[in-house]
Amino acid sequence: MRTSASPSLRTRALLGLSGALVVLLFSSVAALAADQTIVLKAARLFDGKSKALVQNGIVIVQGDKIVDAGSGLAIPSDAKVIDLGDATLSPGFMDAHTHLTSDYSGNYNDRRLKELDLNVSEQAIQATVFARDTIEAGFTTVRDLGSRFVGSKEFVDVALRNAINRGLVVGPRMLVATYGIGATGGHFDNTAGFRDMLFGYEPDYSEGIADGPDAIRKAVRFEIKNGADVIKAAVSGGVLSLTDEVDTPQLTPAEMAALVDETHRLRKKVAVHCHGDQAAREAIEAGVDSIEHGSFMKPETLTLMKTKGTFLTPTLLATEWIMGKLNNYPAALQAKAKAAAAARSEMFRNAVKIGVKISFGTDAAVYPHGQNAKEFKLMTDFGMTPIDALRSATSSDAELLGIATKVGTLEKGKLADIVAMPGDPTADITATERVSFVMKEGKIIRNGPPTPKTAATSEEELRMSAFAD
Repeated sequence: MRTSASPSLRTRALLGLSGALVVLLFSSVAALAADQTIVLKAARLFDGKSKALVQNGIVIVQGDKIVDAGSGLAIPSDAKVIDLGDATLSPGFMDAHTHLTSDYSGNYNDRRLKELDLNVSEQAIQATVFARDTIEAGFTTVRDLGSRFVGSKEFVDVALRNAINRGLVVGPRMLVATYGIGATGGHFDNTAGFRDMLFGYEPDYSEGIADGPDAIRKAVRFEIKNGADVIKAAVSGGVLSLTDEVDTPQLTPAEMAALVDETHRLRKKVAVHCHGDQAAREAIEAGVDSIEHGSFMKPETLTLMKTKGTFLTPTLLATEWIMGKLNNYPAALQAKAKAAAAARSEMFRNAVKIGVKISFGTDAAVYPHGQNAKEFKLMTDFGMTPIDALRSATSSDAELLGIATKVGTLEKGKLADIVAMPGDPTADITATERVSFVMKEGKIIRNGPPTPKTAATSEEELRMSAFAD
């Protein structure tokens, strides 16, 4: 059986490539306009850090930077003014937990079959579509936490990041993790659940699978050598992996210490996939920068997180999607998903009450790309205020990602990553799902409806492969 892209994805990918050629052909024209001043006006403004919106918001942009932002500002006489009306200006949203090179939101068994036949180059082309969907939804920066392909050692996430940085592909700024690091037979071992040696080899450090402190250090070094901006590791079991329990520890304390020490020595941050309480506690003690998911964490562990300053990236939307599509998964995974879903709501409420640092992250790819903003409503449903939810996706994520000097707030000198949404998101947080204007580094990506999507033959044609959290 051959797997091919759907007409929709192929057409959109070709359009993206032709668009890249247009960008190159007219780069000289763009250079001439680089210093043009653009003024954005809207009824309200969220600056990314304050606890309230500013009325009659104005952002002045020149080149790729913000010149000023606030209310009642003098508008330069030579500026191009874009009045967005009854809308709220905000820093571009960030998602600290995505997988832009994959889509595993369809039928689980169908995906596992297709991934044995998928050409990695085809998946790389399709990733350009996922990148556009994400930025057009208002997410101008993402942290991409793990990209792997059965039988291939290509770093597609690195290639996608670089193509976006060079202006060849339209997409968000990416910080990438290459392979997730994990134990033999653990959540990131993509041969687990298949017959032993089916692929003719056992994965090793070059695919992120490592056992023992020295092997962990080697895996970290290998990934950073090949372009990783952040290190991702699985320290507990996962929902969408067949052969492990969802909350069991998968790294020893010594392995965890080696992971954090080696990563921090190389001036990178550590994000760990973790559902279980014991694994989370050991990871926090070791000094990881963020816990991803954290479903079963107890109040005592959350209190330790607050003390240590560890971020929680809750990925509520991924669980919500799986629970709404349970029949797409084998019975064993359904049981794990139900257990994680039952625990995560109380965990998140406790995290908000205790005052844990919360970063916005969704596990995009578990659900279709471009729906990231639905996480906002889930966060507020479980006890977070709308303004704090907005902060989680702007200044908080910028702090976690280590890029707060460049983005995350609307203020002088920051890169002009700006979005606008209708109405007042503090009164209706679902306004974040209806972004109508997107600017990245002073370039307008969208002003009005999103790029049209041609009809696909079926929804399943849009589903791609990879292992999820």
